[in-house]
Amino acid sequence: MVERVRRKLDEFDIIHLHIDLFHYPSIQTWNTPTVTTLHGRLDLPELFDCYQTFSHVPLVSISDNQRLPLPPVNWIDTVYHGLPAQLLPYSAEGGDYLVFLGRISPEKRPDRAIELAVRSGKPLKIAAKIDAVDQEYWDTHIRPLVEAHDTIEYIGEVDEAEKATLLAGAGALLFPIDWPEPFGLVMIEAMSCGTPIVAWKNGSVPEVMDDMVSGRIVDSMDEAVAAVKEVIAMDRAAVRARFEERFTAERMAKDYVSIYERLITEHRTKGSGFMLSEEGDTNSPARATGADPVILTRG
Repeated sequence: MVERVRRKLDEFDIIHLHIDLFHYPSIQTWNTPTVTTLHGRLDLPELFDCYQTFSHVPLVSISDNQRLPLPPVNWIDTVYHGLPAQLLPYSAEGGDYLVFLGRISPEKRPDRAIELAVRSGKPLKIAAKIDAVDQEYWDTHIRPLVEAHDTIEYIGEVDEAEKATLLAGAGALLFPIDWPEPFGLVMIEAMSCGTPIVAWKNGSVPEVMDDMVSGRIVDSMDEAVAAVKEVIAMDRAAVRARFEERFTAERMAKDYVSIYERLITEHRTKGSGFMLSEEGDTNSPARATGADPVILTRG
């Protein structure tokens, strides 16, 4: 795919890539500006040397927290994910059940979700896939917990329509992660429905959630138990309003358009495919003149 793009470089004003590090060697010789959005976790030791070598490649993070493990690199900006405003239904009233939506894996902590639901006296619906690598974890640790409680229901994987119904009807989403989640799309899906969240303070959670508005951010199980009662009573219209302010696809698109304009302008001014980071030259022509290139991208 990268080679196919390379053969058509002259057709593009800017190239936006989402394939992490595989293209870094190839783009060294390109004279078309690029930007790469990183979507995964970056706290893997094997990535450090790579990003030291390619520290000049223009990058976009999906949260500020995602950046922390890397050495100094060429961060252009952070752009939070967005969803079409009407993709999921808003519900002014939630049901009495809690929902866990995601993967059955140790870092997602479905065991925490089950304990929280049991201690809160609330039914829990678990809609989650089980990857082959996590089958033993499910069989050994999670299935016995589900089978031990009549109020815990494992639904399995759901399609988009089922997900919408499940989220909109929930009293709260449980997001009990135990890893540096780079973003957590399910949080903004819940917010779009007006459904508040109880989330552990890990990874991007404090950036995505507004504590006391879109839910509660907690550090312990005791805090989470108290939070369930709080969030179910929250104003769901306020949760939805915060989604509309921060996490629509339109907002995301505008953020990227701004980045494209800046990189194209700097490229035309400096004649280089690699651009200054946001921590770099604050007097660069793109920032000083607000130049407005015509077309941004065709791919």
